[in-house]
Amino acid sequence: TPKIILPAFDDEHDSAAELSDLSGKSFFVETYGCQMNVSDSEIVASILTDAGMAAAQSTNDADLVLLNTCAIRENAEARVWDRLKQLKAARKPSKVSPASSNARQKLKPKIRAHAKVGLLGCMAERLKEKLLDTDQLVDFVVGPDAYRDLPRVISAVRPGRAAMNVQLSLEETYADIAPLRTDGNGLSAFVSIMRGCNNMCSFCVVPFTRGRERSRPVGSIVDEIRQLEAEGYKEVTLLGQNVNSYWDKTSSGSQYVTYPGFENTYKLREGEGARFVDLLEAVSSAAPGLRVRFTSPHPKDFPLPLLHLIAERDNLCKALHMPLQSGSSSVLKRMRRGYSREAFVELVTAARGLMPNLAISTDVITGFCGETEEEHAETLAVLEQVQFDQAFMFAYSERSHTHASHAMPDDVPEETK
Repeated sequence: TPKIILPAFDDEHDSAAELSDLSGKSFFVETYGCQMNVSDSEIVASILTDAGMAAAQSTNDADLVLLNTCAIRENAEARVWDRLKQLKAARKPSKVSPASSNARQKLKPKIRAHAKVGLLGCMAERLKEKLLDTDQLVDFVVGPDAYRDLPRVISAVRPGRAAMNVQLSLEETYADIAPLRTDGNGLSAFVSIMRGCNNMCSFCVVPFTRGRERSRPVGSIVDEIRQLEAEGYKEVTLLGQNVNSYWDKTSSGSQYVTYPGFENTYKLREGEGARFVDLLEAVSSAAPGLRVRFTSPHPKDFPLPLLHLIAERDNLCKALHMPLQSGSSSVLKRMRRGYSREAFVELVTAARGLMPNLAISTDVITGFCGETEEEHAETLAVLEQVQFDQAFMFAYSERSHTHASHAMPDDVPEETK
């Protein structure tokens, strides 16, 4: 399929004529994966609405169908591939009489024959041109740092010509774009505070699909929180791929510290600026009537001042997500997590010492490269010892570009995982 790879968004080269064909048209967004993708879909909806489009209630009503995708595991991508094939089939005229295919039609998605289909998010960033080259399943591909460019990318699509922008950014946070929250309950909202991840865990594709860490200014976040409280919201969840490594270099605040016993793989975190503890204090003070949560954190970035702040403030929820990933120190070393099982248990003990009623959830990966039965037993022992309130458990899924995919064989059988 002929395709056009567009440069970064530039107001000076985007005329009103290029965007005029979007006015009055409709869009529908399907979101897969994490809370960050839900928040990003709200950003996308805002951008398209500002371009003159209107949100549709279903794929059947939309001129534009967008899939905001996840690439963290193979199963997540498989769901999207299946959905793209369904949408392509639904755009083709049926060759079977309605009477004989009634049951089948009920299972098929409905989509307009002229509708454009676009793929957004982490899967777009990971696979790039492959998505345009595979059976013409999509008309355009846009990565998570290029959503401002969506109107121009869509306008560039022509019959027989696809378009793509998957350029990553060191600066994009969408801080100036007000999310269009249409699917929520009006009580709880997501607020994105930072993007990207610098940790480079050996199993994780996020640094390659979301780019380097960058954070919104404290002031823009506090303003959004205050607005949500004024609108009647009762709870917010602060979001980021590595949310508690937040660092606004334009504001003043604390020095960077980790919890004792944890190492920092990424060395360029030192310097002036507001850290997560500073932001959380500002948010808590600005909207004392709002309950505040956050996800997804790294356990190294729970320094004692942060734990004390959460313990002291009534509106900071006493529920923390602390991803363990493995209870074996040798596996954690291969994962490049920067801590031992002993350090993790010490962190949990300290947090519960400050907050006796604290609820703790976690993530666990089983069957990582080279994992033995003895190492897996160590994970089970930590689960028994800590007694997490909730655990998200996954079989290891190799992701391209990661250190593990290059340097470690995926040698644990699927049935063992």
